[in-house]
Amino acid sequence: MTVSGPTVLVVDDDDQLRRALDINLRIREYEVLLASDGAEALRLLASHRPDLVILDLGLPGMDGVEVIAGARGWSSVPIMVLSARDQEVDKVAALDAGADDYLTKPFGMDEALARVRALLRRRWHGEDDPVVTTSCVVIDLARHEVSATPEGQPIHLTPTEWTILEILARNAGRLVTRDALVGELWGGSQAIDPSAIRVHLSNLRRKLEQDPTRPCCLRTEQGMGYRLQAG
Repeated sequence: MTVSGPTVLVVDDDDQLRRALDINLRIREYEVLLASDGAEALRLLASHRPDLVILDLGLPGMDGVEVIAGARGWSSVPIMVLSARDQEVDKVAALDAGADDYLTKPFGMDEALARVRALLRRRWHGEDDPVVTTSCVVIDLARHEVSATPEGQPIHLTPTEWTILEILARNAGRLVTRDALVGELWGGSQAIDPSAIRVHLSNLRRKLEQDPTRPCCLRTEQGMGYRLQAG
């Protein structure tokens, strides 16, 4: 059978887990690349340009957070972390470095595959997609581009940051609940650590707001959700 699906790079030094992910992804017609350390992962990322990376943090030689930081210097590929590290500080470090999702080991294979699908899912393409303007940025939904106002300087976002911003932009002026964001990002899983959303929003504010400590575009409605203030 010819594999025609997306390419997933699996990076883990656990042979058994790496093999299990390989089998489960291949039977769903993904093409799979395998690496057991960070250096090999970066080489494969550069040479094969996969559509998604599944990455362990506790790798020999080069820590997974270092791999994320190295990749983010030139690639916006979605990165999903699988790690036995379950402390919030570890999750924040990985997300701050540029990871798009974080799943703690042990995990269910069905949930992991659902998150893979969510990260790979293509959203809302079309020529009629609007351009949303705020006091800070211009968001071109058709071109998947964000630029600062008024100078027009392009702003680089990770895939997850773009998805969050796109959801908020398509609901500009309206409240988007945390559950709605989780549903779009991670298939509605109720196991998501609330800190994951907060970290992504904090990163977005640092990139988009003139004063991230006093946001005027990306607003938090305490206990409810988030709102993009357009106009």
